[in-house]
Amino acid sequence: MVSMWHKVAVVNELEQTQQNVTNFLDDLKKYLFDSQQLVSYGMTLIGIILIYVLSRFIIRISSKLVIRMMQTRERSPLKFDPRRTATIGKLINNLISYVVNFITILLILGQVGINLGPILAGAGVLGLAIGFGAQSLVKDVITGFFIIFEDQFAVGDVIQVDAVRGTVEQIGIRVTRLRSWTGEVHFIPNGNIKQVTNFSINNSLAIVDISIAYESDIDKTVELLQKTVDEIAGTNDNIVSEPKVLGIQSLGQSEVVIRTIAECKPNAQVEVQRLLFAHFKKQLDANGIEIPYPKTVTYFKGERGAI
Repeated sequence: MVSMWHKVAVVNELEQTQQNVTNFLDDLKKYLFDSQQLVSYGMTLIGIILIYVLSRFIIRISSKLVIRMMQTRERSPLKFDPRRTATIGKLINNLISYVVNFITILLILGQVGINLGPILAGAGVLGLAIGFGAQSLVKDVITGFFIIFEDQFAVGDVIQVDAVRGTVEQIGIRVTRLRSWTGEVHFIPNGNIKQVTNFSINNSLAIVDISIAYESDIDKTVELLQKTVDEIAGTNDNIVSEPKVLGIQSLGQSEVVIRTIAECKPNAQVEVQRLLFAHFKKQLDANGIEIPYPKTVTYFKGERGAI
């Protein structure tokens, strides 16, 4: 008797469960296939598609505008490093793409009925935490972007940052790498670059001072030096304009200083100075013009003229 009642209870429970499932499916069909609900789904889907298509269109148009801006920059009278121009274009494109994609995601979430308030608040708190925790990193990135964007220096330029001077090997968003002429490699955070001197933008000036004795013929010496630099300028590609012997620069205790200048290619002044010194020394010796140097005269007691 108990077993029969148990079977009846199980059957009733199964029937009730089946009825509940059937009712749920009927309600779900009514909800899904309701005309107003279908219209709502359709409008939401159309809105998502429009948002996505519009975002792709904005990214493509902005990319073309950036490319055109970079091409105009390359055709300008001022010459820019093509690698730097490409880097700037890529940075701008990536920045625009990130911003547009972030806004697109927010708009799509809004279309499907997700409340954006908590998301935006959380993003704001997260951004604030990152800003406080990584101030130096953010500063380095922003400074690095403006270094590239403003053409302050390029790869291959010789620059000086504070007491460090060297050739730029790499310009990163966070750090700049310099190699000194003795081989040391310096990594400088972009945020620490307060003032930079670029030696590779304009031509350099080689300045050579030659000392001669007071007894030497000044006019003859100037004429000889001018002839020498004219000959060197005709055969040396580092000298970009006609060198000039300016004349007497100063009068010392035992020498007359004559200055010569020569405009050179960027960072070629040291090589030109060495070349001029070598040729001047040879020409002065060949023409009997004395270069003064310290001399010591010793008198021995008992010699004529000794005190």
